[in-house]
Amino acid sequence: MIVGIDLGGMSAKAACLDGATLTERARMETSASNSPEETAFALTRLSMRAAELAGIPFEEVEAIGIGSPGVIDGATGTVVLWSNFGWKDVRLASMVERYSGKPVFVLNDANAAALGEAKYGAGKAYEDCALITIGTGIGSGIVIGGKLFEGFRGAGTEFGHTVIRQNGELCTCGRRGCYEIYASATALIRLTREEMQRNRNSLMWRFAISLDDADGKTAFSAAQKHDASAKAVLSEYFAALGEGIVNLVNLLRPQAVLLGGGVSAAGEKLLTPLREYVYPRLYVSEQYAPFELLLASLGNDAGLFGAAEYARDRLHS
Repeated sequence: MIVGIDLGGMSAKAACLDGATLTERARMETSASNSPEETAFALTRLSMRAAELAGIPFEEVEAIGIGSPGVIDGATGTVVLWSNFGWKDVRLASMVERYSGKPVFVLNDANAAALGEAKYGAGKAYEDCALITIGTGIGSGIVIGGKLFEGFRGAGTEFGHTVIRQNGELCTCGRRGCYEIYASATALIRLTREEMQRNRNSLMWRFAISLDDADGKTAFSAAQKHDASAKAVLSEYFAALGEGIVNLVNLLRPQAVLLGGGVSAAGEKLLTPLREYVYPRLYVSEQYAPFELLLASLGNDAGLFGAAEYARDRLHS
């Protein structure tokens, strides 16, 4: 039995991976005010609670996998940098190993989600697939030949920080024109609010009584009512999101790209126009090298699945 942990800035959750099923989830709050040692101890207690909820003695747990935000060196289980917590070169795996007595493996949380989807979710029918998570930023992970690709020292697959518009808007990373600036949920909300300011007659005002109320659903809702300004917002957004997908497919040619995160809740309202944008622009047609654009299916559990799978793979490799 393997315990998977999804570590976040406000909370962490853990569950045991039993075959292809997660047992009941254990949860706890996290805080940047806690030291790395305090967090490691709490994560150990959390893994013990997950085993308890699964009805197994902790002695039967083979290993613990942790999906963590930040730049992660999976070979050493080190959180190289996690800005939100102010962590730098935190040897998280070693700390949790010391408290738990179990082998511990750490990977980036977006990579964990990608691995989870590839092995247990929408990507399980494919050897090669990629996950793009559309949230406040852009998360991404790539699985090639059934194995997670992390790049040298775990520093790869930061697809959100590839440039799609030369000299474009300033990104939080310091570069201009990054994919994240144009294709994240934050970007969609920004486009929505800008259009609402330009057009007070837009039906988007019926779905958001103020600019602050506008969110990632506003343009989709108004577009369903045939509002031209909402359709214009979505057209611009789909082009940006689609352009990055085309780049990714042309570079790596995965069999599938999976879309997760809040914006993916739009379902076919998102997929249909994206497919119309992406497929004609692929360098090699999908008739020759079949390619699928799909929704991720595991939701918030993807990271738990992936963290546990990563630990299982590393334990037996």
